[in-house]
Amino acid sequence: MRRILCIGDSNTWGFDPRSYGGGRYASDVRWTGRLPGREAFNDGINGRAIPSVREYPDTERLLRGEPFDAVCVMLGTNDLLRGSSAEAAGMAMADYLRFLRGAAGDIPIVLIAPPPFRSGEWVTSAAQIAESEKLAGVYRALFGRSGFFFADAGLWNVELSFDGVHFTAEGHAAFAAGLSRTLRDIERYTM
Repeated sequence: MRRILCIGDSNTWGFDPRSYGGGRYASDVRWTGRLPGREAFNDGINGRAIPSVREYPDTERLLRGEPFDAVCVMLGTNDLLRGSSAEAAGMAMADYLRFLRGAAGDIPIVLIAPPPFRSGEWVTSAAQIAESEKLAGVYRALFGRSGFFFADAGLWNVELSFDGVHFTAEGHAAFAAGLSRTLRDIERYTM
């Protein structure tokens, strides 16, 4: 069984927008619980933006504490919701990826562009949707310069809930299927 560190926000944590008070989907519904042949260490935190330098030690402790076969990072949604541009999120992500490469050594790192927003209770601005649609291109450019692996979850038909941001249960299943295909491809490439 391969162990995967999954660094993310509420969609990694498994936030269920239908719940009262911010509950989460059951572990077998969340995408992190649906990766066949893999044990996912879920480091999703509600509201998490791309970490700043002062937060890097938290990730470093995780990487030192457990043996992982890969690291998956899906962040940027909260940066955009707080008014950041896709380009600014990309610059923050570039810094974080440089840190991760040093901390993770030779472990494969997969940068995942989150699915673009859609209009909903949390997303009422066309400008927010437009920035979210740019993020995959910005992240893809980082991949081209960095040698990291890249995946665009916008291509996986991930269904978003009424808020325009969070995955539905079906969205978690589609995300898990897309990431599983990506991880299989990476394993063929790196083995």
